[in-house]
Amino acid sequence: MPYRIFWRSLPFSLALAVTGGIAWGEAPPPEALETIPDFKVELVRTADPATEGSWISIAKDPQGRLLLGAEKKEPISRLTIQDGQVVRAEILKIPLTEAMGMLCAFDSLYVNGRGKGPDGHEVFGLWRCRSTHGDDEYDQVELLREWKGGGGDHGAHAILLNPDKKHLNIVCGNFVEVPSDVLPSSPHRNYADDLVLPRAEDSNGFGAGHKPPGGFVVRLDPDGSHCELLASGERNTYDVAFNHDGELFGFDSDMENDWGTPWYRPIRVFHVTSGADHGFREGTAKWPEYYADSLPGTVTIGIGCPTGVVFGEGAKFPAKYQRAFFIEDWTYGRLIAVHLSPDGASYGGSWEDFLAPKALHATSGKTPLNMTGILIGNDGAMYFTTGGRHTQGALYRVTYTGSEPTNPADLHDPKGEDARALRHEIEAYHGHEDTRAVDVAWPQLASTDRFLRYAARIAIESQPIDQWKARALSEKKPRAALTALLALARLGGTESQADLYQALAKFPLAALASEEQQLDKLRVIEVALSRQGKPSPEWIGPLTAELSPLYPAKTFALNRELSQVLLALDAPDAIARTLQLAGATPIQEEQFAYIFHLRTIANGWTPELRRQYFTWWTLKPKSIQHPDFVLRWFPEAGRPYGNGSSYNMFLVKTRRTAMSNRSPAELATLQSVLDSWAEPLSTLHTSKKLRGFVQDWKMADLEPDLDRVGHGRNFAQGQDALYAVQCLLCHHIGDDGGSVGPELTAVSSRFSRRDILESILEPSKVISEQFANTDIVLKNGEVLAGRIVSETDDRLVIRPSMLAPEMRELAKADIQSRQLSKISPMPPGLVNMLTKEEILDLLAYLESGGRPDGAPFKK
Repeated sequence: MPYRIFWRSLPFSLALAVTGGIAWGEAPPPEALETIPDFKVELVRTADPATEGSWISIAKDPQGRLLLGAEKKEPISRLTIQDGQVVRAEILKIPLTEAMGMLCAFDSLYVNGRGKGPDGHEVFGLWRCRSTHGDDEYDQVELLREWKGGGGDHGAHAILLNPDKKHLNIVCGNFVEVPSDVLPSSPHRNYADDLVLPRAEDSNGFGAGHKPPGGFVVRLDPDGSHCELLASGERNTYDVAFNHDGELFGFDSDMENDWGTPWYRPIRVFHVTSGADHGFREGTAKWPEYYADSLPGTVTIGIGCPTGVVFGEGAKFPAKYQRAFFIEDWTYGRLIAVHLSPDGASYGGSWEDFLAPKALHATSGKTPLNMTGILIGNDGAMYFTTGGRHTQGALYRVTYTGSEPTNPADLHDPKGEDARALRHEIEAYHGHEDTRAVDVAWPQLASTDRFLRYAARIAIESQPIDQWKARALSEKKPRAALTALLALARLGGTESQADLYQALAKFPLAALASEEQQLDKLRVIEVALSRQGKPSPEWIGPLTAELSPLYPAKTFALNRELSQVLLALDAPDAIARTLQLAGATPIQEEQFAYIFHLRTIANGWTPELRRQYFTWWTLKPKSIQHPDFVLRWFPEAGRPYGNGSSYNMFLVKTRRTAMSNRSPAELATLQSVLDSWAEPLSTLHTSKKLRGFVQDWKMADLEPDLDRVGHGRNFAQGQDALYAVQCLLCHHIGDDGGSVGPELTAVSSRFSRRDILESILEPSKVISEQFANTDIVLKNGEVLAGRIVSETDDRLVIRPSMLAPEMRELAKADIQSRQLSKISPMPPGLVNMLTKEEILDLLAYLESGGRPDGAPFKK
């Protein structure tokens, strides 16, 4: 039953002054921003940090008033807008904070936020707020359901009204547990890692122990009941939106620590269809887009931090931008317009920067524009908020000033409507048994449209296996057979293993018509190996005989999958050929894929192959290359390329894992090779001068001088200050430094000078959960703190100091409590050995990303 709080002890709202008398923080002025031609951006309101907080979400109520959610321990504000101006500002006295998502529907205000549960403890959940007296006062607050892991950056986010006007749709990030009461009729089921070789956790421990499905979308009744899992495999989608035709789209995040690895997945727009798996897994387990048991992205953007999204419907914009899907990038301050175009049963598209800081592509002097939420107001203008991580909250308004017509456009897409209608017809069979399902869906298993094939497979998987297994095994069309056999690999169990491989043998890899079909067959084998185990020798022999002659293949995608399958099968020469590929390609991501796959292989090595393998670390070329599309993403976001902060530790841990699979005698024969590569510790740069205590610096001592950071600074002195306080032990700048703390190359794109200074002086004020320690209290009274680096159902491993190798393994049964620490791993007072001028030079060095040609260093 929902938990109700009757909140009558305080008046509903506290009116705030609209103008005058309040010392607001700084928000980027409109003249520091640029839009595409004929659009205008205005700063409507700057949040008062003391009373309104830092805004992280936006919604509108039935009267068109704007509701602005803020961070933990901060309120929900309400603004009444007339002619683009705030005429009334209120703070709602609702006992909820950290409002990640809000929606007005069913005569209620729904909030994904934090409040007091029935036992008086804090709960992050879905809340329903109602006015029961018709006086515009939310006097009743109900907890409809708790989201386990729902708080924080990777928690429960946006709430949408379903197009049927009967349900809620909610998107959750990858740290939220799938609710235990998910209905068995859910379209999305049967998810797993489905890897043929073992995964590795993130080398810095982020997300360690979190199992599939990753981020997800659920559908609920208005009272929070009847929870259905619609789709998953996202990382940390903050917002989703329906287009005019009722199709759901989101903007998914990347794992920036993975830059430079083969499992890095860029930020992208994706189409949320029934039963979809978009392939995100933690650590190295992320799926490439071509896996047939996943669905690909719609439009790839590159790098950034996705937040709010909205379609342009209702805006007084030209028709092109009424149709556009607007997406926000928190890190680089880009508001991107995505132009979707129907493509079969789904969509493709293109994108452009619609609004961004003028300094987006500058080498220094960046303008942080931390976009968090976006909507189309009742006045036809676009409104977006900035804030998050305690940065300055603000509200902006975008209007069209050109001469093109802005009357409501026909937003229906007739192109592809038949294919979409067919997909919807098939999706109606998802999650429940129906005797018609197999016959209706089966013809689409052979479709050239991947979304139709996927929908058909999910419909068939929803039916008892004895209704379709024989048909799958006897199917003669290659595409249909491979799709049906994928379903059998996922659901068939070991009793179907021999039949599955016999059916696959009818479609030799070399005879398949396209690389797509070859990859599909390899994926069926991988899923079968993952779920059903290694087959008997009578099937291993024919499989290796079929696949080995094709390895190496002509493309990285085929080689990536062939290497894993053949290594898992202990195929002869698989190790030698994989090492050959690693040595032949100049592409870092490809090299590392092959080296990584080999790390756990125990059999088939010769002394020379072992030596060749461990020599790779020593010979890894300095002039390494990256795919062209990867290198394009970085300048588009206004920064240079750099490996992610986890990359070096992945190198270290991959090598350590490989060494652990060799006997002491084998390692002894390799000692000279092993000694020739030193694990890349954080570079121990030293200051050129002896230093002692100067002053216990406070914000008030330095904030008045922040304007001096932008010009006339000393690069050498800023770099020496960086070395003196040992920033590079933990932080990455360019290709130098550690991976314990946030990457700093583009820190000035995310944070203002004041924010950066405050983070240095008061590091515990704002702690990203990505870099937070965990406080653990054991049942014996012992208290521990550190970074969780791995976790299973019954144990976890904690690293008390990320600068030391020591680990501590704990049984979960011995743990009394655990929570994210409120104390930053970064100690305060690091700059107390610096003078004021050196601190300003250090800020200039950070602002320029370590570039000596940055604007602060020009005379």
